[in-house]
Amino acid sequence: MLNISGIKDGVVLDHIQAGKSMDIYKYLGLDKLDCTVAIIKNARSSKMGRKDIIKIEGPIDSLNLDILGYIDHNITVNIIHDDVITEKKALSLPNLLTNVIHCKNPRCITSIEQELPHIFYLSDANKQVYRCQYCEEKYKAKDKK
Repeated sequence: MLNISGIKDGVVLDHIQAGKSMDIYKYLGLDKLDCTVAIIKNARSSKMGRKDIIKIEGPIDSLNLDILGYIDHNITVNIIHDDVITEKKALSLPNLLTNVIHCKNPRCITSIEQELPHIFYLSDANKQVYRCQYCEEKYKAKDKK
């Protein structure tokens, strides 16, 4: 059995859908952080069958929980201080996403004015539908790669 040691101070992202940890690694920009990051893929889970886990040791101020909520709002965020879980954060779909997804409408102003931020707002939480702030182009959260 593989044993990954605990972390003293940092964050553990748990209950990640199996195979999604590398997407999260990319979206959160974890490669740019100067800290230890452990990715555990396809761990056994009684609740999910298989899951991924990401352990990040060090300051977590730069983590964008909105991106995590967008990718999968069922992820559990465990905050660790002095080897103890001090807080568990539940995620939800964010109301606003900036530069996380990009408008695919060729007539959108973001296609012409490329320095404009890509801003999407949550228009239907039940169906996980986002719309471009500029052109109203629909983007379903389930469409994400």
